[in-house]
Amino acid sequence: MAGVSGCIKYSMFIFNFLFWICGCLILGISIWLRVSKNTKEVFTPEDSSGDPFVAVNILIAVGAIIMILGFLGCCGAVKESRCMLLLFFISLLLILLLQIAAGILGAAFKSESVRMLNETLHRDVKLLSESGEDGKKFREAVSSFQKELQCCGLINGAADWGNNFQQISSSCECPNTSTDTCTIYEGKYVYKQTCISLIKDAVEKYIIIIIGVAFGLAVIEIIGLVFSMVLYCQIGNK
Repeated sequence: MAGVSGCIKYSMFIFNFLFWICGCLILGISIWLRVSKNTKEVFTPEDSSGDPFVAVNILIAVGAIIMILGFLGCCGAVKESRCMLLLFFISLLLILLLQIAAGILGAAFKSESVRMLNETLHRDVKLLSESGEDGKKFREAVSSFQKELQCCGLINGAADWGNNFQQISSSCECPNTSTDTCTIYEGKYVYKQTCISLIKDAVEKYIIIIIGVAFGLAVIEIIGLVFSMVLYCQIGNK
């Protein structure tokens, strides 16, 4: 019995250490997504008071809590503290239930999120042809996306930029003159592909990744619940 208990104890410690590392990774990636300048400017309307990063904010909170729980689980396993293990079990169970609910809601409202993004981009496309400080950050962000995604404009291609096209033409220019991917606009070869569909695809993938992470963590958390309860019971039988 002592050998089995010791095995479970060290398995629990290793699991929680890995769990703590997962929390660090989730927290780090979530913060990076949250502060990414281009992502924020494109996905946040100029006149919006809402926050399009609700899911990322939740992941930041989840990552921080997982780090704390991982540390708590490690201490509970090493010290064989029933109090810590029970607290770990209850906290992890609550997080698991909330996470499953959030994952289901995220999957259910995925199409709604894409629809809202589509409306936002259609409304803000006018900012590309404007000058001055209004929409400057948005224009800079779209210009960066054009280079990265190899596209030009949001809806109508290079024409979306109006009189500003010459200023950002380098981010739209094709490296070759292929008629399949390029077209001529104001004497320059630019990408035919508009950015709106590529941005929507990227957002859909981003949502799927978040849902996948949530359900992947749920599996890991269930294993943690089993380990903690088994060790809790075995400590009580000593």
